[in-house]
Amino acid sequence: MTTMSASRENWYPSVVLRTRKRGTPLSQVEESIEVRVPVHTAYNQWTQFEDFPRFMDGVERIEQRTDTLTHWVTKVGGQEREFDAEITEQIPDERVAWTTVNGEARQAGVVTFHRIQDDTTKVMLQMEFDPSGVAETVGDKLGFVKRQVSGDLRRFKQFMEARGTETGAWRGEV
Repeated sequence: MTTMSASRENWYPSVVLRTRKRGTPLSQVEESIEVRVPVHTAYNQWTQFEDFPRFMDGVERIEQRTDTLTHWVTKVGGQEREFDAEITEQIPDERVAWTTVNGEARQAGVVTFHRIQDDTTKVMLQMEFDPSGVAETVGDKLGFVKRQVSGDLRRFKQFMEARGTETGAWRGEV
C-alpha cells in the first residue's frame, strides 16, 4: 500500500468542514492504494455506494436515496450510527466528494482516481472528521480511523482485483 500526503489545494472548499464545533481543527486522514484495475473500473465501483458494506468494515448498509444523497448505517465498536451524506462533486474517472448533512456523524472528504498504467489505478482518499465523545477522540488519537481507512482501501483492492470488473456504474456528473 502506498500512503501519500496530498496538498490542501487538492481539496475543494465545498468538502472541507474546517473546524470542529468547539473551534479546534478537525482530524484528518489521507490514504492511498494502488489497485490493479483500470481507472474507469475503480471509479465505477466507487459509485456503487450500496456495495460499500462488501469492503468497508463497520458499514452495515447504505441506501442511495437520490443521485446525490445517501443514508448510512454504521456500527463501530458496538456503537450504531446513522447519517446522511451528500455528494458535493462527482466527475467520472476523477473524483467523488461528499459531506455529511444530517445525523450522528460529521465528516467530509474526497476520493480521487489516478491512472498509473492502463491496468493500475491509485485510489486516494482524504477525509476530515469530528470525533464525538471521549471514546472516539481517544480512538482518533490512537490512529483507529487511519487504520480503518487503510483496511477499507485494502479490502477495496482485494474486492476489485478478485472481481476484475465493477458491479455497476453511475457516470453522471455532480
